[in-house]
Amino acid sequence: DERDRVQKKTFTKWVNKHLIKAQRHVNDLYEDLRDGHNLISLLEVLSGDTLPRERDLIRKLRLPREKGRMRFHKLQNVQIALDYLRHRQVKLVNIRNDDIADGNPKLTLGLIWTIILHFQISDIQVTGQSEDMTAKEKLLLWSQRMVEDYQGLRCDNFTTSWRDGRLFNAIIHRHKPMLVDMSRVYRQSNLQNLEQAFAVAERDLGVTRLLDPEDVDVPQPDEKSIITYVSSLYDAMPRVPEAQDGVKANELQLRWQEYYEVVTLLLQWLRQHTLLCEERRFPATYEEIEILWRQFLKFKETELPAKEADKSRSKGIFQALEGAVQAGQLKVPPGYHPLDVEQEWGRLHGAVLEREGLLRAECQRLERLQRVVTKLQMESGLCEEQLNQADALLQAELRALGAGKPAQRGPEVERDLDKADAMIRLLFNDVQSLKDGRHPQGEQMYRRVYRLHERLVAIRTEFN
Repeated sequence: DERDRVQKKTFTKWVNKHLIKAQRHVNDLYEDLRDGHNLISLLEVLSGDTLPRERDLIRKLRLPREKGRMRFHKLQNVQIALDYLRHRQVKLVNIRNDDIADGNPKLTLGLIWTIILHFQISDIQVTGQSEDMTAKEKLLLWSQRMVEDYQGLRCDNFTTSWRDGRLFNAIIHRHKPMLVDMSRVYRQSNLQNLEQAFAVAERDLGVTRLLDPEDVDVPQPDEKSIITYVSSLYDAMPRVPEAQDGVKANELQLRWQEYYEVVTLLLQWLRQHTLLCEERRFPATYEEIEILWRQFLKFKETELPAKEADKSRSKGIFQALEGAVQAGQLKVPPGYHPLDVEQEWGRLHGAVLEREGLLRAECQRLERLQRVVTKLQMESGLCEEQLNQADALLQAELRALGAGKPAQRGPEVERDLDKADAMIRLLFNDVQSLKDGRHPQGEQMYRRVYRLHERLVAIRTEFN
């Protein structure tokens, strides 16, 4: 129906706003979430986590998400996403992996709405809220605070109150008065106001244009779509300034010094570890790359979350100082605004994801080559036994001939030599794969197989 159509548009834009960080994009929300890949990437971007996969019980290396295109693989990937949400205490009502893998429209929209509620709306805080308020009620209270004192404006809900576009413009004006001429807003049509608000918010505040004016200027706008967009405005703005929220004058300098020191250390750490994650020289052996992989996982699972807490702390301090910054009491040095910190964090996040992929691929490559080395060692031993057997038969045959007895075991010697010849050919193929993969034991294995080849030639020459 019409509500589903609007939600699908809004949710698709919201999903793509986050997926761009993972270099992914969805065109059709129902179709492009079915294999689970985009769903997993979305949750990884929103949470900063790498979703748990199946584990190799022998080496404890994380395995990649299922890459096949069969229904089983799609179900497995979607289940990974659903299990992660349940791990975060997100309540999923009647949503199963087959619903998403089959592209069920209602349940796909329901899942994305659940994700939006958890990751974007659940953390909303506003002065004066009560403990029993829902996230939706807190967001409504924030909206009401932002537009109070604006003549003729009321914010009673997330549907009809927003139809004429005035509330959107008033919120932007309250945040940055120079961006919106409210006298024009009161004279313009609904569609003009909506277009103006969405364009200004995207251009000047970085708020993705999730809504289209024609979808809002209707008798009953879609509530979930409006909530999603208003919560995006909330994320782009500081809390509503209140007198009791401000930092007292005698605390101002101390809080600013705290902010400056936290951000200085955080920026140094971010730039140092971004460079480390951009390093592309890897060890040549499987044992060494396995150690490097374990070090990377430890960094990702312990050090990275601790620094993310520092980032959140610095953001909280800055929000308390926002009024003083806007009033000109404090000057933020270049590179020290929370947006600058987020930019550096985003660069590190991208480098971490890329390094994880490269490290995993290198682990798998070296593990495969290590299996080739083990196979070569075992099968070259078997080939040597085959040559020993052929040589023993040949020497017995030569002794018989020397004693004047007729030759009897020539065919057996021939068969053993042919078998050894076939084994050596396969061994040379394996050696070549080691050399192509630049394995440090490639040359050593080549010499070992070449010696077997030389011995085969010598025995065959003597036999002939």
